[in-house]
Amino acid sequence: MISGLSSDKVHSCFVPLIENGDRVMGSSRRILGTLGLLSCLTLSVNAQTAGAAAPAPKELPRIPFTQRYQSVQHGGLVRASNSGISCRKEQSPQAEPCGEVKKGAAGVNSDFEMFYSEVDKDPDTYNSTRAELKVPQGAKVSYARLYWGGNLRVGEQKPPEDDGRVLVAEPGGAYKEVLADTVMGHRTDAGSDAYQASADVTPLVRKGGAGMWTVAQLNIAMGHSEVGAWGGWTLVVAYEHPQEPVRRISLWDGFESLAARAGDGTVEIEGLDAPPGSAGRVGVVGYDGDRGTLGDSLTVTADSGRRVSLSDGENPFNDVMNSTITEFGDQSFVRQPEHMNNLGYDADVFDLSPALSDGARSLNFRFTGESQGHFLGVLFVQTDARR
Repeated sequence: MISGLSSDKVHSCFVPLIENGDRVMGSSRRILGTLGLLSCLTLSVNAQTAGAAAPAPKELPRIPFTQRYQSVQHGGLVRASNSGISCRKEQSPQAEPCGEVKKGAAGVNSDFEMFYSEVDKDPDTYNSTRAELKVPQGAKVSYARLYWGGNLRVGEQKPPEDDGRVLVAEPGGAYKEVLADTVMGHRTDAGSDAYQASADVTPLVRKGGAGMWTVAQLNIAMGHSEVGAWGGWTLVVAYEHPQEPVRRISLWDGFESLAARAGDGTVEIEGLDAPPGSAGRVGVVGYDGDRGTLGDSLTVTADSGRRVSLSDGENPFNDVMNSTITEFGDQSFVRQPEHMNNLGYDADVFDLSPALSDGARSLNFRFTGESQGHFLGVLFVQTDARR
């Protein structure tokens, strides 16, 4: 178990999944790539002096989940997400038509030739996608973090040196270069090359506010291979608002692989003070989960009581990492493009309230892997707190 905050006894841990040196996955399609950058303003997330070169963040094949941010305040959490790549042409005889898969039909990225999504009409970017960030009117952004990642080796091999930067444009604004400011997950094997990077973008989001955010130059590879192409981004934002309930908001991140029959992964939160009947939500970002490939699940146990399955109409209990970007089973914000099957990228928010019916001092989240395996990168939780 890895200690987080001391005063609130918040702990997070992620159980190792394969204990024989290099954790091998049945289908490791993990390759998140960086971003070949152009011009623009530079947002120095490392608080460096002007003109100083940013040191490349360290990379590790496995990063246990640890707490990144926590606060108890009037307010909550919102997020914006999108995938950066989608299907262009079927490569497998059994594959559903690409157009139907984008609308939500079952399909896996290894059955298609995959190509970048591009919405900005800028000839200097090779991928760009948008998503709406719904910060409530009158709210103050207290913390914001951008996560991105994907597969670097498919029909092409992207240079991992570019993993730690992306281009970001606030609503109505120009692109700014954002550099990773923390240890990055980066794991290679015979078939794939996967990564996740992240950066504190609080000043940028405070300035840009609500609206359509654009992220470009995700370093991910296109083409076709047996492990497939995938990648995307998620912006997680904590905010304060005097008219909203007092809530405990928490953000964890790591880079962990999950495979069927290789043991479960857990993240445990202690020191909660959620009264009976509390409302709550939990968000998860995962990579290379396949729609229609069963075996992956997410459950939560409050105070060592009954275990509750976290699922909904778009995320079945045995296929939670199914390439969707939803909130309580719905698409709650605008995305461009707005595919239902994101072919290897998940960013879902689930209703946590059933697990809080009797209140909670602790929550234990347990993840299981699908038969072909996937990666977990982010967990964020919001629960009511006593006034």
